[in-house]
Amino acid sequence: MHPISGQAAAAPAEPYRLVRSKRKTLAIHITKEATVEVRAPLHMSKQYIDRFVAAKKNWIESRVAKRERLRDEKAAFLLRYGDPVWLCGKPYPIVAGEGKNSGFDGSSFVLPPGLPADRIKAAVVGIYRLTAKRIIEAKLAIYTERMNVSPAGFHITGAKTRWGSCSGKKSLNFSWRLMMAEEEVIDYVVVHELAHILELNHSPRFWAQVERMMPDYRARKAKLKQLQETLAAQDWD
Repeated sequence: MHPISGQAAAAPAEPYRLVRSKRKTLAIHITKEATVEVRAPLHMSKQYIDRFVAAKKNWIESRVAKRERLRDEKAAFLLRYGDPVWLCGKPYPIVAGEGKNSGFDGSSFVLPPGLPADRIKAAVVGIYRLTAKRIIEAKLAIYTERMNVSPAGFHITGAKTRWGSCSGKKSLNFSWRLMMAEEEVIDYVVVHELAHILELNHSPRFWAQVERMMPDYRARKAKLKQLQETLAAQDWD
């Protein structure tokens, strides 16, 4: 860590919560609530920490503003009839059908009429879950043969931060949120998790398995990150 200039301590750019631990470095973390948390070594002086925070004033303000914007967008998120939702990278409208059942008819998300916003969202999530099971099952059938692997099974979950996972017992999990991604991105996540059956880590050997199946996996991975950023401003809970 490079020392900060020995000038008189300036007022911190933002009020912050100080968390001390046995760590060796100083770091600033912006929470989901748009507050500032400073993580510092146990014996680092408060004066030094204050100078560090003041020196990062512009960076902190820009990150806090972004967090506040995402928080406000998430709080305002709701779904209505006529709104588009994404499936396999394509937008489809939410429409009111005539019956009591919900489903995807190939051109729209069809829901019973007259649902309030919270039930519209719940119904759409239900469609995503059913669609995910069908799509993931079909893709697993293709890639397990190509990669010569045999998972113990798979489940569709509501995971928010993990698109997929693979247990030590070769059981796979996939988030229904993955259904908003493009087909090629869904393929990447399926291959990624199947590769974990061969290498239960993220070593060079693991990435070699992924690249063998998908030489362009980095581009697909980047698209997945873009979707993650989009969903950060949407409340699907």
